[in-house]
Amino acid sequence: MSRIGKKPVILPKEVQFNLKGGEIFIEGPKGKLHVSLPNGITLEKQEGQILFKRDSEEAGARSLHGLARSLVQNMVDGVLKGYEKSLDIVGVGYRAEIQAKEIVLSLGFSQQIRYRIPEGIHMKVDKQTHIVIQGADKHQVGQVAAEIRSLRPPEPYKGKGIQYTGERLKRKVGKAAGTKSAA
Repeated sequence: MSRIGKKPVILPKEVQFNLKGGEIFIEGPKGKLHVSLPNGITLEKQEGQILFKRDSEEAGARSLHGLARSLVQNMVDGVLKGYEKSLDIVGVGYRAEIQAKEIVLSLGFSQQIRYRIPEGIHMKVDKQTHIVIQGADKHQVGQVAAEIRSLRPPEPYKGKGIQYTGERLKRKVGKAAGTKSAA
């Protein structure tokens, strides 16, 4: 039995849970989320918790057992507390600002980059070089952070670009000054 899949998901009082035809709907103070239940996985609700069961012992069913439980646990945590990712912009003249439902990034290109903020995501820009991405859906928060980072990933020599807060970059040594050897 999957070690992750056999753990129950505890439902706090602030979270509502519904199951309609293979779709799981979870609603809480931070928003609403839904996910499809994988084939071969069933669940049952008992006294404020959800238990997951699988129909067979095949390798695929075992992995889906743990996956289904993890997805639902992430949804419960997301609608209760939310998720957050932070990005830092490093470079002279590099900055970000929020205008309406877009984030406008100046990253050293000839034109500014406009990134439309998706539904369910909230962004804040501190000091023009620190972006905070918040939302209830863990996958969506991570995806938006990765898309923004990919607009100007940090380069290995000076570290200029967009990086996750606390990310350790592997820096390369630049070209050494040319000295001619006497031959």
